[in-house]
Amino acid sequence: MLTYARLFAALCALASTANAVTPLEIKGKDFVNSKTGDRFQILGVDYQPGGSSGFDGKSDPLTDPDACLRDAALMQRLGVNTIRIYNLAPGLNHDECVSIFNAAGIYMILDVNSPLYPGYIDRSAPWTTYTEYYFTQVFGVIESFKDYPNTLAFFAGNEVINEDSVEQVPQYIRAVQRDMKEYIAKHLTRSIPVGYSAADVRPILMDTLNYFMCEDEDSTTSSSDFFGLNSYSWCGKSSYTKSGYDVLTEDFRNASLPVFFSEYGCNAVKPRVFTEVEAIYGEDMTQAFSGGLVYEWTQEANEYGLVQINSNGTVTLLIDYDNLMTQYNKLDMSRIAASNATQTSVKPVTCSASLIQNSTFSTNFTLPAKPPGVQDMIDNGLTNITAGSLVSVKSQTIPTTIYDYNGQEITDIKLNVLSSDESNTPGSNPSGSTSSSGNSTSSSSSTSTSTSTTKGTSSGSDHNAGGKLHVPFMGLVTGAATMLAFFMML
Repeated sequence: MLTYARLFAALCALASTANAVTPLEIKGKDFVNSKTGDRFQILGVDYQPGGSSGFDGKSDPLTDPDACLRDAALMQRLGVNTIRIYNLAPGLNHDECVSIFNAAGIYMILDVNSPLYPGYIDRSAPWTTYTEYYFTQVFGVIESFKDYPNTLAFFAGNEVINEDSVEQVPQYIRAVQRDMKEYIAKHLTRSIPVGYSAADVRPILMDTLNYFMCEDEDSTTSSSDFFGLNSYSWCGKSSYTKSGYDVLTEDFRNASLPVFFSEYGCNAVKPRVFTEVEAIYGEDMTQAFSGGLVYEWTQEANEYGLVQINSNGTVTLLIDYDNLMTQYNKLDMSRIAASNATQTSVKPVTCSASLIQNSTFSTNFTLPAKPPGVQDMIDNGLTNITAGSLVSVKSQTIPTTIYDYNGQEITDIKLNVLSSDESNTPGSNPSGSTSSSGNSTSSSSSTSTSTSTTKGTSSGSDHNAGGKLHVPFMGLVTGAATMLAFFMML
C-alpha cells in the first residue's frame, strides 16, 4: 500500500530530477539545437573560481556541488546559457555539478589542458610536451565528460600561439586536434566539436584562423570545428567602430566555422557596463559571431569578476553582474534563434601557404606523428577513467547568503530545474529579491516578482551573516498530479 511518506519521497525525486538539455551540433558556421535546428548563441561566462593558480589537480570547479548549485542558480538568474572551464582533473567525480548546470539549462565548453605538468603544450618547445603522458590529461577530460548532454565542445588550446611562441606551435595544436577527434570518433556516441581559443594578436589573427580553418587533404580531421577569440578591445561605453568590432565582423564574416568570443569584457573602465553585448548579439555581428563568454565569474586579483566570494562564505553580486543582466535582458532571443538562414553557404578552403600573410607564421601543414603509445590509447580508450553520467539534483534552494552590490541581502535565490530539451535564456528564470526597509523591492536589474523581507545590510568583502535554508514545499508538487495518478494504480 502506498504511504504518504512514499508519495512525498516520490514527489521530491520527481522535482529534483536533472532533465537533460538537447546536445548541440554544428551546421555550417552555426551551433544549432540538434532537435529543432534553431540557432544557438553563446551567452556565457568563463568559470574558474580561484584562478589557474589555485588548481592543484585534487579538485576542480566541477567537484564542489554546493558551490555549483550556488553559482548555477546565480548564473541562471543572470541569463547565462554556457560556461567555460579552463582546468579540469580527469578521474574525479563531476556528476553532481554537471547535473546541476544541466538542470539549469547551461552548457559547458571544456579546456582539455592543465597548468600542471604534463598537461600542457609548451609554446617554446612543443615537441618536448607532445607526449603519451600529455594525452592522459587530454583523453582523460574527453572520457570523463563524453556522456553528459550539456558538454558542448572541447578547446584543444588557449592562447598557445602568441608573440613568444615558436613557429612550429600551430602544427602541434592541429596535431592535438587530430588526435582528439580520432579519439572522439572511436569512443563517443555523438560528435563533440573540437576547436582553438586564440589571443587577439591582430598581426597574426587571420593567419591563425586560416591555419586552423582550412582542410588538409592528408588530414581532414585536424582542422578546427570552431574558433574562439579572446578579445578585450571594447572598453567602457565604446562603439562598434571605435572598438574595432566592425573590423572583426568583416574579418570573420566569411569564416566557414562558428566563431565566438571565448573571452571578452575589458575592465580598463570600471564598473563595466557591457554595452558591447548589444553589438555582439545585434544583426550585424550575429552574421559573423555566435556570441561570447564574459571573463570571468569570480572576482580574482585581476578584478574581472561578476561575483565576489567572501571569506565567510557569503557572496556579493558586483555591479558588473547587474550591468550584464541589464544588457542580456534587452536581447531578442527569438530573432537570434532564427538567424541561421545564410550561415551554411561558406565552404572550407584547402590548406596552402598562400593563406598565410605574416612571414613569422607557419606555412607548414605537415603534422607531427603521434607519440609512442598514443595510437594505442586511441584504439583502446582510457580504461582507468569512468565516464560521468547525470544524477538527480538533491536541492534547488541555495543555503548561501547573497548580497547585491549595495550590501542588501537577496533572498529566495533558487535553481529552477528546466524541462527536458530547454536551455536557459535571459529573463526566463528570475529568482531572488531585495529589501532595504521591510518593504520588498526588486533588485536593480532583476525581473523577479517574488517578495521577501529584509535580513539586514552589509558591505565590503566580509559579510557577518550566516546562510539560511529555505525549501518551499510548493516547488515539490510540479508534476504531482501525474505522479499521484500513477501511484493510485499501485
